Amino acid sequence: QVQLVESGGGLVQAGGSLRLSCAASGRTLSNYAVGWFRRAPGKEREFVSAINWSGPTYVDSVKGRFTISRDNAKNTVYLQMNSLKPEDTAVYFCAARERFKSYDGGFWGQGTQVTVSS
Repeated sequence: QVQLVESGGGLVQAGGSLRLSCAASGRTLSNYAVGWFRRAPGKEREFVSAINWSGPTYVDSVKGRFTISRDNAKNTVYLQMNSLKPEDTAVYFCAARERFKSYDGGFWGQGTQVTVSS
């Protein structure tokens, strides 16, 4: 079992920055692919970014603004979010999956709220 806890969300003005953290316990997070997802009010869950054995990936809408990274010593994955826009407002979740498995079958955190005001 992997327990994931997100933190770092909050209220920020458009153009501002936040850094989300996904801290893991129970297992070594470096053995997993880790993804960030978000769910905005009234919308479906959306993939944002992931870091796996091939490197980082991003949804087009956040490329050049968001950066995903790992700190293996802290067993934590980060999502640095710059140049935030009101449309980035959502609950952000991190998830971990084993190789060849889906995120839906993996481990999920409880989410952290990000609100970007215009």
